[in-house]
Amino acid sequence: MTRDVRTSALVTRWPIIQAPMAGGVDTPELAAAVSNAGGLGSLGCAYMTASEIEAAAAKLRTLTGGLFALNLFVRADAPDDPAAAARVSPILSAFRRELGLAEAPPPGRAAPSFEAQLEAVLRIRPAVFSFTFGAPTREQVLALHARSIAVIGTATTVEEAELLVALGVDAVCAQGAEAGGHRGTFIGDFADALIGTITLVPQIAARVRVPVIAAGGIMDGRAIRAMLGNGAAAVQLGTAFMACPEAATSATHRAALATAYRTVVTRAFSGRCARGIRNRFSDAFAAVEAAPFPQQQSATRDLRAAAAAQGRADLMQMWAGQGAPMIRALPAAALVELLVREAGLES
Repeated sequence: MTRDVRTSALVTRWPIIQAPMAGGVDTPELAAAVSNAGGLGSLGCAYMTASEIEAAAAKLRTLTGGLFALNLFVRADAPDDPAAAARVSPILSAFRRELGLAEAPPPGRAAPSFEAQLEAVLRIRPAVFSFTFGAPTREQVLALHARSIAVIGTATTVEEAELLVALGVDAVCAQGAEAGGHRGTFIGDFADALIGTITLVPQIAARVRVPVIAAGGIMDGRAIRAMLGNGAAAVQLGTAFMACPEAATSATHRAALATAYRTVVTRAFSGRCARGIRNRFSDAFAAVEAAPFPQQQSATRDLRAAAAAQGRADLMQMWAGQGAPMIRALPAAALVELLVREAGLES
């Protein structure tokens, strides 16, 4: 990827990173296939307990001897808000009845502790640790470096990137507005941070002295060439890998990606802004404020699971970036090879 960083852990054959996609889309098989093909495979571990992270990493290590990344959310969860619960209840109750569910959601398990998750990462010692939603402490970054783990932080603005570099990260992932899934914004209003990747990357690259990774809307070699010529040291692709057989993307979600010309940034599913395919569920919260994260996520957990099980694209959570209609259904290794050829990286 690049050689002007604190450790050699960010050096891969190709400057291509498979984005972490917490919640069941990415798998050890997907991450391993990308790593084996010369990229950097990633595993989103945000919803896993420490023991689950260790088990997933152990499986990943049986599938690849290459470098891989583990990713976490730096959580600062808001307390449950009774007023918010009352506000969203009529909408969620109507959808539950439609899906044949009980009126109230079953109790969910407690949210994992970031500190406990990070301790698991330190024990595992992956080549790379990446994070989003906020920033770890300087001491936590130093602890990662002490184990020769390279650190990548997610920024959606120059201000966020500068804060992350001050903490000692080895690279900054510049998440453009086109990116699918949760927004990484942690300073200021999310709307002010909806900056296109082609604009955000050179802005950040001009202000920091660590490699910048471009993320958002990158689906083919043309976009990779553009980003590398725009100041990026590497690119990160998530949606592009969602149609790979190694991904755990559902059949309904896969089918919807090819025609996902309308995506929306919504809080409907989790309470935190995320880009996904627009549907009835997201439209229902266009004029009603969702409960905060993770309260909304907990309140919709059984509903989202039922919608997925029933193949209800109108009610499913289907994260997708704005480049989704350009998706190619290829094995992960074949996709990496195609991207390399399209970008002219072999020459």
